[in-house]
Amino acid sequence: MSDTETPEITDSHCHLDFPDFANELDQVLARAEAAGVTRMVTICTRLRQEPQVREIAETHASVFYAAGTHPMSAAEEPMATVDELLALASHPKFVGIGETGLDYHYTADTARVQQDSLRIHIAAARETGLPLIIHSRAADEDMARILAEEYRNGAFGCVMHCFSSSPELARAALDLGFYLSMSGIATFPKSKEIREIFAAAPLDRVLVETDAPYLAPPPHRGKRNEPAYTAHTARVGAEVFGLDYADFAARTQANFDRLFAKAASWRAAA
Repeated sequence: MSDTETPEITDSHCHLDFPDFANELDQVLARAEAAGVTRMVTICTRLRQEPQVREIAETHASVFYAAGTHPMSAAEEPMATVDELLALASHPKFVGIGETGLDYHYTADTARVQQDSLRIHIAAARETGLPLIIHSRAADEDMARILAEEYRNGAFGCVMHCFSSSPELARAALDLGFYLSMSGIATFPKSKEIREIFAAAPLDRVLVETDAPYLAPPPHRGKRNEPAYTAHTARVGAEVFGLDYADFAARTQANFDRLFAKAASWRAAA
């Protein structure tokens, strides 16, 4: 790569079907490409919306997708089934299971339903070999326990998306061979502890993401996030690991390819 080329990175988690991007998706994707963000995984959070999310991935070469039931919606949506998730996973650009997980910050009253939903998604990840995409907030003990219990029942890959939980949950996930994904939260001035958690993690277990349209990193904080801004988070990640940007970008690309092997093989075959 010459000095003038922009290093390639992947936004491993965004929500391109959200209304925030309506009528502007082509421009959003063009800005992502200009910033070096050559791949994105757009996440379906309610299975009934999967057709719309799938269409985005089918229409745009740089976009892959995953689907699951978000924990905050678990009590409002029909319970997913393993067979339903397996059927979705047959699509060539469907590359992950989720997001699923536990969120007790606003929805602790549905904890049992969330846990049941999480275990179904884990079973689908185990059976398909696709990575599980985990959302975890204010549920560290239950999350660590369920992931460990289920891993003993059979291995599966996993990324702790938008990681902003405790050092203890980070260690529990890393000990299982899972990945931590760095979002704009890690770039906020008050997020020193989150940056320290990433600094202590193996570099080969780190991904970057936006969670767009949420959590825009500086200099865009407080505004709508978009995949191009993955580059801002990755520059902070490079500082955390004491690397230049191109090196950090290359390492996170290799990490993404390892975990999201279906996306990597689709790209190789394209």
